[in-house]
Amino acid sequence: MKASKELTTNLQAVLVDLIELHLQGKQAHWNVVGKNFRDLHLQLDEIIEDARLFADELAERMRALGAIPDGRSVAVAEGTSLAPFPSGLVDTKDTVTLTVAMLNAAVGTMREVHDQVDEEDPTTADILHGFIGKLEQYAWMVDAENILPTATVVTPEDANTEPTV
Repeated sequence: MKASKELTTNLQAVLVDLIELHLQGKQAHWNVVGKNFRDLHLQLDEIIEDARLFADELAERMRALGAIPDGRSVAVAEGTSLAPFPSGLVDTKDTVTLTVAMLNAAVGTMREVHDQVDEEDPTTADILHGFIGKLEQYAWMVDAENILPTATVVTPEDANTEPTV
């Protein structure tokens, strides 16, 4: 099978977002500060590693289909759908928000091109399914840092105490 121009364009859009996700993840990793720094720092490493692996897998799939992936910095900068990450030190709370936005943008591109990819090459669409599942899981897990709890917790000490009137 040889990729059509449309399939190549769609896969290139996903590729540049994965490369940018890796690069912005590193920027966040190096410059995150604040509460729960270490946990987020390590979690960013996991995301970065997978983004790199996904980009490589996709680029190699493109080559298998006769398409030419373009991972040059100019192609990434011109083609990514991810918003720029700020320079300087970024608080963990803001890093969480920005990371979730990065992940959602990359997944958004994948979902946007999915049906067209699936129509031409279901095998590549299956690869995208795996990427989407993992990146959405990361978005949920990172976002949990900023979500406020909703449960009312009763400790054993509270259960044995008379209510005050």
